[in-house]
Amino acid sequence: MNLDMYDNCWCAVQVTPRYEVITSTILRTKDYEQFLPMYKSKRQWSDRVKEIESPLFTGYVFCKLNSRNPWSIVTTPGVIRIVGTRKEIAVIDEREIEAIQLAVKSGVKVEPCAYARVGDRVRITSGPLSGLEGIVMSCKNRQRLVLSVNLIQSSVSVEVDGCNLEPVTKPSEVASSSPMSVPHAGMIHALEPIPLVG
Repeated sequence: MNLDMYDNCWCAVQVTPRYEVITSTILRTKDYEQFLPMYKSKRQWSDRVKEIESPLFTGYVFCKLNSRNPWSIVTTPGVIRIVGTRKEIAVIDEREIEAIQLAVKSGVKVEPCAYARVGDRVRITSGPLSGLEGIVMSCKNRQRLVLSVNLIQSSVSVEVDGCNLEPVTKPSEVASSSPMSVPHAGMIHALEPIPLVG
């Protein structure tokens, strides 16, 4: 395997569940650029409601490969494997990572959702998420933008109520796509049609 071709590329590191924070911290001490997106949620305890922070993508840490020291990743505590095959490492599109990073930094509500391949792909035209592209859906009567990491077939959703949206793909292109794939339980109820302008 020619590791030089993967230098500075983002990959998905599969880790033991609940080891995400520990693994990402150790990777950082090894001088790897890593990314562990988190979200906050409220949990009901017997005597109180507690806000907790959890990984957006359970069981995964994103990491930039270093061709000079690639296998130090797999010796990190908690790491199961680098996602790929025996012959090659699966690379994540940097735009997908950047989209998740922007959403997390923006301060809007972000949470896991069911992975989806189809829907109306739109671009946000104003506000802190301006320029961000994703699939718009309806959840609990609110519009949400779904951002996906295709390699691990996982998605997160961002509230976009009040944001200006413009279509990126035409309805005819969406109609010719494959049916929606939802490999695990989610909270998406239905697609929200976005009218074309002009």
